[in-house]
Amino acid sequence: MQKTTLYMDEETYRRLKQLARREGRAPAEMVREAVAEYTVRHTPRRKPRSVGAFRSGRRDLGRRAEALLTGFGKGR
Repeated sequence: MQKTTLYMDEETYRRLKQLARREGRAPAEMVREAVAEYTVRHTPRRKPRSVGAFRSGRRDLGRRAEALLTGFGKGR
């Protein structure tokens, strides 16, 4: 675990301490949790490398997708 210093305004810190006390948790634990959630939410998700890796040779797939998929998965 890395140590860092964080500055926040007095009102925010007061509310954090009240919330931590109410939940029986340490303010530092709650800050770590909030930062972890924030970084997960704002980290771009990579698409699988297989997305877009193949070419069908057809240029009409977008316009004819429903017609081309008619009956797909039936007959079993």
